[in-house]
Amino acid sequence: MVLEILLYALGVVTLIQFVYYIVIFGKFSFLKARNGTPKKVSVSVIVCAKNEAKNVKQFVPLLLQQNYPNFELVLIDDASTDETLDIFEEFEKQDSRVKLVKVANNEAFWGNKKYALTLGIKAAKNDYLLLTDGDCFPNSKNWISEMTAHFTEKKTIVLGYGAYTKVKNSFLNKIIRFETLLTATQYFAWAKNGKPYMGIGRNLAYKTTEFYNVRGFIDHMKIRSGDDDLFINQAATAKNTTICFSEDSFTYSEPKHTFKEWITQKRRHITTAKHYKTFDKFQLGLFYFSQLSFLILAIILLAFQHKWIIVLTLVAVRYLFTWISLGMASEKLKEKDVMYWFPIIEIIVIFTQLSLFITNIFSKPNHWK
Repeated sequence: MVLEILLYALGVVTLIQFVYYIVIFGKFSFLKARNGTPKKVSVSVIVCAKNEAKNVKQFVPLLLQQNYPNFELVLIDDASTDETLDIFEEFEKQDSRVKLVKVANNEAFWGNKKYALTLGIKAAKNDYLLLTDGDCFPNSKNWISEMTAHFTEKKTIVLGYGAYTKVKNSFLNKIIRFETLLTATQYFAWAKNGKPYMGIGRNLAYKTTEFYNVRGFIDHMKIRSGDDDLFINQAATAKNTTICFSEDSFTYSEPKHTFKEWITQKRRHITTAKHYKTFDKFQLGLFYFSQLSFLILAIILLAFQHKWIIVLTLVAVRYLFTWISLGMASEKLKEKDVMYWFPIIEIIVIFTQLSLFITNIFSKPNHWK
C-alpha cells in the first residue's frame, strides 16, 4: 500500500516536472532568437570592483573597445586595499569616457556593495545603465549594442546572460556551468512568462527611472547580497522587462577552481531567495522539491522493485523531456557540452543545493569581499 502511494506520488512529481521544463521553461528553450532594433541611446556602463586589480587591468580595455558611439564607463572602487584604485585612476587619465567613483569605508554600510553601486549610479550622467562586475569581460565588441537593442519605450529592464569560461578537463567547471545554465533558463523563462523574478549583476541593463522608482536598494540595503536579484525581484514586471541572449551579448568571468570556493560563492547567492516575493519563493521551492522528490521516490521504488517497468518508464520520460528542454536552452547559451553529463551533474547539483540550504540554517556566509 505504501509503495503504491509512492508510485502515484512519483507520477505527480513527474507531471510537475513536465509543466516546469516543457510548459514554463519551454517559453525560453523553444524561443526563436530575434534581433533587437539597434539603438543609439546614451549609456553608462557601470563596473563595481573591490580588490580586482588583476582583472580590471585586463578587462577594462575590452569595455573601452566597444563598438558603440555614445557611452561612458563608470568605474567604482569599493574601498579596495590592492592596486584597483591606482589602475582605475590611470584609465581615467587616459580616456575621457571614464568616470571614477571612489568609495571609502563607511561604518553604516561597511562591505556593502549596494552602497558602492548606489554612489556609482548617482554619478552616472546617462539614463540607461549597463552593469557588469570587475571580474567580467564582454564576449564581443558589440556587447553594449546587443544589450541596448532590446530597450523600448516600455521595456526598460534587460536581463542578460553572464557565463563562465570553460576549463578543459575540469568536471567542477561543467557543474558550475550547468548550474549557471539552469538558473538562466529559469529566470529567462519566467520573464517570458510575465513573471520576472531575478537577474544577474554580471550582465544587467536598466533605465535609471526603474532604480529610483523603487528607491534603489534601500528596502534591502541591510541584506548584503542581492544588488541584482533582489532589485529585479522588486522592480521587474511583465510590462517593463525583456531578455537578451544573443551570443555577442554574453559576458564571461572566471569560475571558481575548487569545490570549496564554489560552495562558498553559492552560499552567498542563495541567501537572498528567502526575501523574494511570495509567488517566486513558491515556484522556486516547488521546482526544487519536485526535483529532489523525483530522485528519492525513484530510488526507493526501484530498490523495492515495485512495478519497476512503470517506474523506469517514468524515469526515462522525465529525463527525455528535461534533456530536450535544457538541451535547447544550452544550444542558445552555448553550453551544449555540459549536457553530455546531464544526469550525473543534475544529481550533484540537487544534493549540493540541499546541503547548502541546511548549512545556511546553522551558519551565515560571508559576503562582498
